[in-house]
Amino acid sequence: MEIAELSVLLVWAAMTALAVALVSFAIDLGRRTEERAGTRARAAVGAAQAAVSGAPGTASVPPSGTEPRRRAAGIAMSTTWVGTALLLVAIVLRGLAAGRTPWANMYEFTLVGSFVALAVFLGLSTRRDVRFLGTFVTGLVVLFLALGVNVFYVAATGLQPALQNYWLVIHVGVAIAATGILTVAFVASVLQLLRDSRDSGVPFLARTGFRWLDRVPTPGSLETLSFRLNAVGFVLWTFTLIGGAIWAEHAWGRYWGWDVKEVWSFVVWVVYAAYLHARTTRGWSGRRAAWFVVVGYACVLFNFTGVNLIFNGKHSYSGL
Repeated sequence: MEIAELSVLLVWAAMTALAVALVSFAIDLGRRTEERAGTRARAAVGAAQAAVSGAPGTASVPPSGTEPRRRAAGIAMSTTWVGTALLLVAIVLRGLAAGRTPWANMYEFTLVGSFVALAVFLGLSTRRDVRFLGTFVTGLVVLFLALGVNVFYVAATGLQPALQNYWLVIHVGVAIAATGILTVAFVASVLQLLRDSRDSGVPFLARTGFRWLDRVPTPGSLETLSFRLNAVGFVLWTFTLIGGAIWAEHAWGRYWGWDVKEVWSFVVWVVYAAYLHARTTRGWSGRRAAWFVVVGYACVLFNFTGVNLIFNGKHSYSGL
């Protein structure tokens, strides 16, 4: 078996492990919701009994002790680590098969960007309990990897002459890191919108099927998490633009040429700059800030897919 074929097999193995993690995270979120509902019901029964008996003091709530062991969450985190490790090995083997840095086309960008998103999630989980993000981060990554293998895949080959430069490592590598971080921030903002809508009594989200939203942090906590991640992602995207301009001057003799990829990369930068400015100096917070993040991430996705597949330009390196 060739190295490139083994790399693809490992991508499929990573997708399988992450699919198991996705289901396990969802089960954990659902069970925690049921446990909370059961605790509330027992507390209500205890309060009613205390009222009937006329016992003094407040109604007792069953002792909680330590939090019950979350077996599904443990399985989810373990399989996420396994899936991330398998994906990392697949990326390394892809680079060895091509004899270069493994992020020169859409397929490779998808693999590495998905890995960064997983790494950010796992890194956050070592410092705080962010397992509520797991269902959605792993779900997006499985979707991205499936698109990568089935739609964006190209054979492992060498670089085009324009890409044979050390700036490929710097410019594209930083862009991928920024995209992975912005992906996790996007998930946090979407959860913020859903939780805020449920708290506001939106009829559709008030249904029992969305009770799991009660187990995610408050909209304010989610907004803070998203803001911090977006701030880091914005700094990296700024370096992406600077590095791209320097590389363009080396390759084509100009820093800026209004190529469609250059324009859309700048659009992404403007949207996130406006978001950070509006939130920090103009008091934009809550739902308005979250929708800003959603729009910004939509621009990121279009810059990666639409610009590469629809338009022809100097950055058309998808290989498709």
